[in-house]
Amino acid sequence: MKVGVLALQGDVPEHFRALRHVVPHERLLLVRTPEELATVDALFLPGGESTTIARLLENGGLWRPLARRLGEGLPVLATCAGLILLAREIAPSPSGRDPPTFQVVDVTVRRNDYGTQRESFEGPVRVDRLEGPPFPGVFIRSPRILAVGGGATPIAWVENEVVGVRAGTIWGLTFHPELSGDPRVHRKFLAEAFPAPSEKRAQARRPGR
Repeated sequence: MKVGVLALQGDVPEHFRALRHVVPHERLLLVRTPEELATVDALFLPGGESTTIARLLENGGLWRPLARRLGEGLPVLATCAGLILLAREIAPSPSGRDPPTFQVVDVTVRRNDYGTQRESFEGPVRVDRLEGPPFPGVFIRSPRILAVGGGATPIAWVENEVVGVRAGTIWGLTFHPELSGDPRVHRKFLAEAFPAPSEKRAQARRPGR
């Protein structure tokens, strides 16, 4: 298993450091080219500036290869700007300069809907089937999930508000687990993307499978 972090802009070092608590260093890769993207078995899309990341994906020849890998079922954990780039729809923002998206996660989001940098906050997040105390969510100029369609399932909440969804092999979060100092979300995502043989057998025995 090789795990990549899209390394064009944003919280790249933070994701890389978080993953070093979960994945051996030799299996981690910073992804900047189509050739590097082709070698990874899972990808983390970091927070940052979604319009800038979209432009860099296109200019670097990564947009179409990433669209193809997403269509093939590449496991992806996308945070903040990463979720915006994967969303089915972006509600128009006041600037009117919203980026194109891959439209693979059935949600409608609005950029920066929790406020400016000064309105950033931390709060307890309830993550589905995550053991231990509530996850320490970090929200920095985060998008808000306005609607969840039938192709996505909520997996994380602040009180009753959805702040994370799953769509097949993709997780999309409005908060920044890489800034929390808590590797549980990274670990859980990879464990579910690549279950151990004993877990695969357990899944096969569960009703409805």
